[in-house]
Amino acid sequence: MLKFWKMNGAGNDFLILNNLEERLSPEVFPRIARTLCERRLSIGADGLMVVEEADQGGDFKMRFFNSDGSVGEMCGNGARCICRYGYENGLAGKTQTVETTAGKVFGQRMDKRLYRIRLNDPTVIRLDCPVEADGVTYACSYVELGSPGLPHAVVPYPGLRDAPEGELRELGRKLRWHSAFPKGANVNFYELTGEDRIFERTFERGVEDFTYACGTGTGSVAAVLALQGKIGGRLRADMTGGTLEVETEQAQGRVEALYLTGPTNVVCKGTITDEDLTV
Repeated sequence: MLKFWKMNGAGNDFLILNNLEERLSPEVFPRIARTLCERRLSIGADGLMVVEEADQGGDFKMRFFNSDGSVGEMCGNGARCICRYGYENGLAGKTQTVETTAGKVFGQRMDKRLYRIRLNDPTVIRLDCPVEADGVTYACSYVELGSPGLPHAVVPYPGLRDAPEGELRELGRKLRWHSAFPKGANVNFYELTGEDRIFERTFERGVEDFTYACGTGTGSVAAVLALQGKIGGRLRADMTGGTLEVETEQAQGRVEALYLTGPTNVVCKGTITDEDLTV
């Protein structure tokens, strides 16, 4: 039987398997993700993270799979959670280096539940990238973090807190698959709610619905707003599952670094007995 942890970071929830111990073949992970992440038929989660041996000088490697079984380049809240997992399982110290598909992520333990990471650096930022859906043109920016880049559409949306759920979901789905984004995109709707503060909702690629939080999405929004001069060096983002904070570092009109800080929660630990899963 497989051992697992379930964790969440600001409501973005994940299952973690330690393949240093399980020794599973890589081709089984998409099926494991699809089976175990199904909320009504199994444990349920936004994604699956697999710990593997580092091969580029990091403490360990993180493989990320969305709930539909597709491979994710990286996940910000997932990386924060897996940093805590690594610390509490003796894989790394209070500061650590995690290898991801999109490049190395650097993590830091702030206290028992609060973790900070340096997100993959922005590799693409297009501030003016309007998109059309159903005859309406929406202001949009496009950001990729890391290489290969994790794609994000950043869309201002006045009245976001009160937006009808069904209408917003349908718009999120259309923009997620928009032809302007060849790789698809995570769609980050945001509304400025105060000085250096936003409310945000994200329609996530691979989950194909809204999640309670999105760390890389919040970093992407922060990068856009910082370059537009709408925030200072620090952004607080309120989401359905909690609040995240992003610090931006700029030099010569470019975003050089993004640091994501937020809570983690160890929900449960156990063994998987799902009879629909055979590995």
